[in-house]
Amino acid sequence: MSDGGPQWLETIERETGADPAWSVLWLHGLGADGNDFVPILPELVRPGWPAMRFVFPHAPVRAVTINNGARMRAWYDIRDFDLANRADEQGVVESIAQVTALIDREIARGIPASRIFLAGFSQGGAITLAAGLRRTTPLAGLVGLSTYLPGAATAAAALAAAAKSQPLFMAHGTADPVVPFAAGEQSAAWMRQHGFEVEFHRYPMPHSVCIEEIRDLGDWIGRRLAVAA
Repeated sequence: MSDGGPQWLETIERETGADPAWSVLWLHGLGADGNDFVPILPELVRPGWPAMRFVFPHAPVRAVTINNGARMRAWYDIRDFDLANRADEQGVVESIAQVTALIDREIARGIPASRIFLAGFSQGGAITLAAGLRRTTPLAGLVGLSTYLPGAATAAAALAAAAKSQPLFMAHGTADPVVPFAAGEQSAAWMRQHGFEVEFHRYPMPHSVCIEEIRDLGDWIGRRLAVAA
């Protein structure tokens, strides 16, 4: 479903029941779109959970340098395979603003920030971490799958004190050829060292998602829901 004015990204939405009390914003990876993670919902959502709205935005279409300038959906340009220089800083900032606008829309629809999760895979996970550490109004939790923190060398300057109260679930494949496992592990360590409660999982997989990961994420979300009940 797409809605809203030009200030909002196009989104797909799925609601698990009437009058949702929680929202999950889920950001896809490079070259995919909002449809990418819709199919996991039957495996993720548990019986007994309150009604939830899942919002799957489509990233803007832009030229991606490492793909010979081909235009595709991307949260930022990827200029280099080296993670330290990979992310286009301006693109990251723009995507954080667009995602924040979607969070604000959920709040305007009656769901407080404390009941909104922000999740992302790969590039989408990088935006999740970058946006999450800037939150002055904490969310229910952050989810970063097969991802890394962009601009880690300067990220501490953007860290909001209130953001540290957001629990963080991270997961990564040990055979990931796109975002090396060590990069995910190091990013989890950075978040932990800067005050976040981090639950980090590893799986014997490449740059992908596995059923065990979705199960573990469902357990983690379930614990967050139980605490708030």
